[in-house]
Amino acid sequence: MRRRTFLFSLVSAAILISSCAGSKNVPQSSTGFDSSKDGATVYFTSDISSKGLVEIYKALGVKPQGRVAVKISTGESSKSNHLRPELISDLVHEVNGTLVECNTAYGGSRANTAAHRKAIVERGFESVAHVDIMDEEGEIQIPVKDKSHIQHDIVGSHIQNYDFMINLAHFKGHAMGGFGGVLKNQSIGVASSSGKLYIHSAGRSTTKWIDDDQDGFLESMAAAAQAVHDYFKKDGKNIIYINVMNNMSVDCDCDGNPDKPRMKDIGILASTDPVALDQACIDLVFNHKDTEGDTATPLQQRINRQHGLHILEYAESIGLGGRKYHIVNL
Repeated sequence: MRRRTFLFSLVSAAILISSCAGSKNVPQSSTGFDSSKDGATVYFTSDISSKGLVEIYKALGVKPQGRVAVKISTGESSKSNHLRPELISDLVHEVNGTLVECNTAYGGSRANTAAHRKAIVERGFESVAHVDIMDEEGEIQIPVKDKSHIQHDIVGSHIQNYDFMINLAHFKGHAMGGFGGVLKNQSIGVASSSGKLYIHSAGRSTTKWIDDDQDGFLESMAAAAQAVHDYFKKDGKNIIYINVMNNMSVDCDCDGNPDKPRMKDIGILASTDPVALDQACIDLVFNHKDTEGDTATPLQQRINRQHGLHILEYAESIGLGGRKYHIVNL
């Protein structure tokens, strides 16, 4: 297993106050990079509500064109910490969007289309908008730039039906990736069932679980996320990114019985750069000052155990985005 132990040190990191210093909830750089206006713009609001979500989307200033896909996670059970329909409904209606998902590769309540549709109704998403299971009618291959592990990205065929994507992710921990944000939502989340196995196995299988190459898995996720990003950037298409930092368990929304969140809710962040956005959220987690009843330590430990920050390093190295950013506080 090519897994390296990653020890994140806030002592040695350069803690550089962003352009919005003064708000206790605004991220600071803990990467050694200068959070200056030379980096990507990341918008921030502490208002975790349907209104706050619409406002941060509008702040990006990117108007959707054509058919709009809103990529979410439908959650493994009612106990999962996925974004709730009442939170996302106003945004989906604002853009006249279709909610999109793909089937899972690990069994459970969403492993096939029939079960997944039942879960979607049970979670209340059909009350918001139609939910398109993108691999319901098969899959297609889209090109990847980085072929170190995967030679293509295998995604739900219905991706072809959309001109614009809003990657609407719930930021939280993840048992395998360390954390899940927009990069995971765009790689594993947009992949078909076999495409998920292909990424998890670092390009070695589309039919069975192989998970003995942690860095290869993380690098494959970065390559797949870049493939989807590039797909929606070509031919006049576009894509934007939003992370909601609430209910941040160490466990993913794919866990039907997750550990309870130990860290209090922070806010919503958005950007056109997915790497900068996930980095800003990571910085909020690692710069968090623990108090009684509000600790980031379990989430930090989960991320470090899985060498989770490597996906950000690698995504930047292949040109998906950059880890420099500056915050605009709404």
